[in-house]
Amino acid sequence: MTSSTDRIEREILLKAPRSRVWRALSNAEEFGNWFGMDLKGKTFEAGKTVHARITYPGYEHLVCEMVIERIEPEKLLSWRWHPGAIDPAFDYSGETRTLVVFELEEVDSGTLVRLVETGFDDLPPARRLDAFRLNSGGWETQMENIEKHVATG
Repeated sequence: MTSSTDRIEREILLKAPRSRVWRALSNAEEFGNWFGMDLKGKTFEAGKTVHARITYPGYEHLVCEMVIERIEPEKLLSWRWHPGAIDPAFDYSGETRTLVVFELEEVDSGTLVRLVETGFDDLPPARRLDAFRLNSGGWETQMENIEKHVATG
């Protein structure tokens, strides 16, 4: 879709009912299965922080921290996180988090999923470009992952 220095936007039409897509996003364990995180026994709740080990090959040593912002059933899920936080020796806690928003819209042929991640311009200049590049490519992969996931049931 479109992008600027501050935002990444992606959109995908999934040939699945909105309730199915919503479950893939909002059920933490199911989300982890297609996203590449170990979220077994976890739940997404607005205002809560979730920690999950990355299961994507080569990144298994990392733990992701997501602060769940909003949950509007079958419509919207959003969270904040530290993008491109791939150096386990670096403390990212002093950095601003980007905001990730998934919005769902029911359409005749399935469910339109819109993803927007914003806030890259607020990252330290030394990390900004790499974080944007990593997440931009990562969201391409994640759109494919959720498409495959909901197609299998």
